[in-house]
Amino acid sequence: MTDAVTSFAIHFTAIVGVLFLLALAGLAIVALVLYQIDKRQTHHSIRRNYPLVGRFRYLFEHLGEFFRQYFFAMDREEMPFNRAQRSWVYRAAKNIDNTTAFGSTRDLRLPGTYYFLNCAFPRLSEERSKSQPMRIGPYCREPYDAPSFFNISGMSYGALSRPAVRALSRGAQLAGCWMNTGEGGLTPYHLEGGCDLVYQIGTAKYGVRDDHGRLSDAKLQEKAAIRQLRMFEIKLSQGAKPGKGGILPAEKVTAEVSAIRGIAEGKASISPNRHPEIDSAEDLLDMIAHVREVTGKPCGIKLVMGASAWLEDFCQAILSRGIESAPDFITLDSSDGGTGAAPMPLMDSVGLPLRESLPILVNKLIEHGLRERVRVIASGKLINPTDVAAAICIGADFINNARGFMFSLGCVQAMQCNRNTCPTGVTTHNPALQQGLVPEDKAERVRHYHDNLVHEVELIAHSCGVAEPRLLRREHAAMVVEGGRSVPLSVLYPDLRQAPHQPGA
Repeated sequence: MTDAVTSFAIHFTAIVGVLFLLALAGLAIVALVLYQIDKRQTHHSIRRNYPLVGRFRYLFEHLGEFFRQYFFAMDREEMPFNRAQRSWVYRAAKNIDNTTAFGSTRDLRLPGTYYFLNCAFPRLSEERSKSQPMRIGPYCREPYDAPSFFNISGMSYGALSRPAVRALSRGAQLAGCWMNTGEGGLTPYHLEGGCDLVYQIGTAKYGVRDDHGRLSDAKLQEKAAIRQLRMFEIKLSQGAKPGKGGILPAEKVTAEVSAIRGIAEGKASISPNRHPEIDSAEDLLDMIAHVREVTGKPCGIKLVMGASAWLEDFCQAILSRGIESAPDFITLDSSDGGTGAAPMPLMDSVGLPLRESLPILVNKLIEHGLRERVRVIASGKLINPTDVAAAICIGADFINNARGFMFSLGCVQAMQCNRNTCPTGVTTHNPALQQGLVPEDKAERVRHYHDNLVHEVELIAHSCGVAEPRLLRREHAAMVVEGGRSVPLSVLYPDLRQAPHQPGA
């Protein structure tokens, strides 16, 4: 028996040894081949000068994108969203304790930092109230009484995965907020959750276009007949790429996406950089009036503001036609990026950030007596209570948010949104990756994120001495400017309002 065991051990060791030597020989051959390839190629200087070893430079460069947020970046350093911001969303979405201890990790001297000016006598519990529904589109056949000031911004099916849309739809219904379809059209997955929906009409008019790419009244009426669909939004531009239309890579244009959008399968979907029929303020008002008349529902516009002189002509054109001709809402996006694929110069360097454009828009509406007629929706990187409350102070009626809700679905900021390789299943059509996102579970996280954010914005409002968030004004906040000084927003952006607008008016 001992001899048999010994014999087996000897043979086993010999076989393993031979396999090991063969593996080493194979690796040596592969290394030699790669060495010769690197030495002879002419495209990469590092690989040519340092054959084989130089390949690690490209490997580490690729892996660094993923390891940076875990090992190297400090809590408040990373862009576009740092660890502290993301962690707040993750905890809010999981509905777990979101308190911190031992002091703020935020640099309170950085220009652009917001403060809220708490009062000596904050609101008691019995003096507080919830934000009431606010009416949008009073001159429409079917106005919309929007229940929440915090809502899901436009993200298209195609850019988002099927389980992500399902989870957002169900979560929005649970939270009592609306969900914007994005320019990619309406799908059964938007509808199945039962939430209120805003239909975005992009420059390619996906889902409401005829065979020639023009706006189809028949398809508009078909969409408007759906009760869940509460408003229409004409998109002029977006934060990811001001001045350029939507970009959906070819690998994401599946047969289903092709049918929903009305475009060719397997080909990149590039929207025009503007609506061909809109070339002036008058043209824009014509299209708003047409969509509102055909659908009977509120119609507004979405844009990133750059040049603002056109707003004067726009407001004058509204007043000459009558106040009912105004857009029912204006969604103002920030210039500092978005989830979509975009050229870096547009994402980095075109348009105004929200903190500058929002007071310009609000003051222009006040100047022309249109502030109560036109609801203002702020969008762009507003994922935490501080930024949401600051936008309300400046003058927003509603907040739209996309990437915060993506974090609530489990997004880890892998920066793969423009590819088909999202590791959490949020922005991919790869079934193997999608299976990690369970809509039933993530819908609850969407609801918790919404509810906890609203609750903490209410905490800020009560600390400032007002009963609910929509009563916040510019005198309730300050911002750090160059030199480390804090200046009240009412001084930085003089508020032209003569009296506070009343929620639900």
